[in-house]
Amino acid sequence: MTAPRPRVVIADGVPMSGVIAEADEPKAVIVAIHGGGTTAAYFDCPGHPELSLLRLGAALGYTVIAIDRPGHGSSAPYPEAVQTPEQRVDLAYGAVERILGERSRGAGLFLLGHSGGCELATRMAADDRGAALLGLELGGTGRRYHDVAKEIMKAAAVKERPPGTRELLWEPMRLYPPDILRGATNSSTSPPYERDVAVNWPHRYFPELAPAVRVPVRFTIGEHDRVYRGDDHNLAEIAQMFSQASRFTSNRFPEAGHNLSLGLNAADYHRTVFAFVDECAAAGGASRSAEDR
Repeated sequence: MTAPRPRVVIADGVPMSGVIAEADEPKAVIVAIHGGGTTAAYFDCPGHPELSLLRLGAALGYTVIAIDRPGHGSSAPYPEAVQTPEQRVDLAYGAVERILGERSRGAGLFLLGHSGGCELATRMAADDRGAALLGLELGGTGRRYHDVAKEIMKAAAVKERPPGTRELLWEPMRLYPPDILRGATNSSTSPPYERDVAVNWPHRYFPELAPAVRVPVRFTIGEHDRVYRGDDHNLAEIAQMFSQASRFTSNRFPEAGHNLSLGLNAADYHRTVFAFVDECAAAGGASRSAEDR
């Protein structure tokens, strides 16, 4: 395995950045997509290797790529290239292919999206290319906002990071290492399209895209997530949206807030993701064997 290292590649003429941690003979490749107000560093938090999705993944035999979403990182100076969902999906797929190059993909690609990154991850899975994916993990998102989040999201439509955003995303603060709350993974830039995503994702884009996803899906919400509702009714509603997925499972992760990959029990969450990837890879292998007979 290798330590995480940054990469910048050119996809459709746009520089796309990310971080990769490689396994020598990967079981699969996990592509992690961060949410708003951060970068790929979300999945390899500076000063906290014990929380890192990339480091744990490589140690367990996976190659993990965390990309900077289009409009973040190296692509931030190219707003005209990230305006449409189609552009962003093409850039993300292109970046992954160029970062991997001739490297082994193992059993295939698996997508993990967090919060605002779930929009891009779901679009990628709903795309024609998504049929070849092993599966999809969506964390820290949902169909309906909590009441306090609704008011903040309304304000976010006209003002970037309105008052109360920090508390919404990070409380209860006891669930995170204290220094993370000082912004080790924060990004100062936010592309214009993110306001539209924040306002329209739960009630418009999410229910439109979910039925087009055909691969296995796992949905995770933190027990103490203050942004999205994670009660039984809402989880059942989300399950119904993924009507064409070959498999759907959901869970409320205990003692976790909105930022699942930065909490004190992030490694436990990540291990459940890798276990799901293993299940998807095994199911995919069994399906291919049946087709060959």
